[in-house]
Amino acid sequence: MKSIYLLLLVLLVSCKSDNKATRDIAVTDVSKTSNANQVTVDYKFDTTALLDNVKELSSDTYQGRRTGTKGGELARAFVIKQFIARGVSPLVPDYTQPFTFKTTKSYDAVNILGLIKGTENTDKYIVLSAHYDHEGVKNGKIYNGADDDASGISALFAFAEFFAKYPPKHNVILAAFDAEELGLKGAYHFVEDNTIQKRNIVLNLNMDMISRSEDKQLFAVGSHHYPILKPIIANFKDIGTTDLIIGHEGVTKGDDWTSSSDHAAFHKAKIPFIYFGVADHKDYHKPTDDFENIDQQFYKDAVQTIITVFTQFDNLDL
Repeated sequence: MKSIYLLLLVLLVSCKSDNKATRDIAVTDVSKTSNANQVTVDYKFDTTALLDNVKELSSDTYQGRRTGTKGGELARAFVIKQFIARGVSPLVPDYTQPFTFKTTKSYDAVNILGLIKGTENTDKYIVLSAHYDHEGVKNGKIYNGADDDASGISALFAFAEFFAKYPPKHNVILAAFDAEELGLKGAYHFVEDNTIQKRNIVLNLNMDMISRSEDKQLFAVGSHHYPILKPIIANFKDIGTTDLIIGHEGVTKGDDWTSSSDHAAFHKAKIPFIYFGVADHKDYHKPTDDFENIDQQFYKDAVQTIITVFTQFDNLDL
């Protein structure tokens, strides 16, 4: 009989525990919950809009956003529309910085540059960057690039929402670069064009592929080259499901990501950078890099992680 009573007691406690978990989820804003049983994340941006924007920008409408195509033009118009809706000022006329370059053929490309004015260090600029171009259409298949890099572009919009409530101390340039997939051309043009003098750019935070990771790892690359940035990354308290890790800096035999994306242009100009990205996944540079395959929870937590890291850098004397 004791064993029966014990069994009934265990079942009763289990049911109560399940009910409590259910109540917690019911009364908690789901958009604010990373793991209902463990941690609540205070997102400083609209998480629904974050996901909606990735879904839109990586839809077939934009035909893979290849530089110099109609899809690229549509993506550019979408980015500018989002900047305007969030009160981002143009850094250059109409937000656009056109340029041309030649590889196997000539390309007309356009960077999109917005400005958030700082409240204190108004002679210094932090560049937050992502690239809006992707691979386009190949063999009749659309390479939508949800993770690469619609995820980074949508994060720029989340930053704009954040700045509307929490203005930065430094001037911030929101840079949506073109032609990353064709050799980081947009970033190099921006750095060399001197729209902003290089000596006044004190930091680049580049986001390229930040929405999915089987191991829930978001890598921060660059502090090995710029030690003043390392303590903030090394001592960072992880947010939600995202594990922020220093790595891929060429210190070990692992992959060196120092020149893997647009941050390379800043590094070459001796401008400090941190690159945020995930390890390559099975859909990298494939037509299956679609919205349905991103990790929505990881992505929201990754964006909040990067915003929080930014605020700590913004407090430094860069």
